[in-house]
Amino acid sequence: MTEEKTDAIIVPAGEHYFGGTGKRKSAVAQVRLYSGSGTIFVNGKPFQEVFTRELHHAKVRLPLSTTDTEGRFNVHAKIAGGGISAWADALAHGMTRALLAFDSGLRPSLRKAGLLTRDPRVKERKKPGLKRARKAPQYTKR
Repeated sequence: MTEEKTDAIIVPAGEHYFGGTGKRKSAVAQVRLYSGSGTIFVNGKPFQEVFTRELHHAKVRLPLSTTDTEGRFNVHAKIAGGGISAWADALAHGMTRALLAFDSGLRPSLRKAGLLTRDPRVKERKKPGLKRARKAPQYTKR
């Protein structure tokens, strides 16, 4: 089997995959599920190197454990923008969408786990006259 290198992700050439895009804040994850042994790669590295907290490990594995598909797919993801916590949420969202592309019958279990809904919260813009989005300068009476 030959391999091709595309943007720091080594993927099997010509192999069929299921894809999904996940988003959280300003992070965007492009996820591909290949049939395999259950390894997860983020930007060409094993996900344990990218995500050091156990909370993030659990968040990343949640879509696969919810649908009992751990060990069936190799996950290759490209993630850009945002921070590490947003990356973990974006990856979970992308994996969920890719699992739906694989089998739409998984929708009820993914919905029950709350994995289908994109979290719409983003950073609020700074307003004029304020220090941050809502923080006002300290009021002085005299």
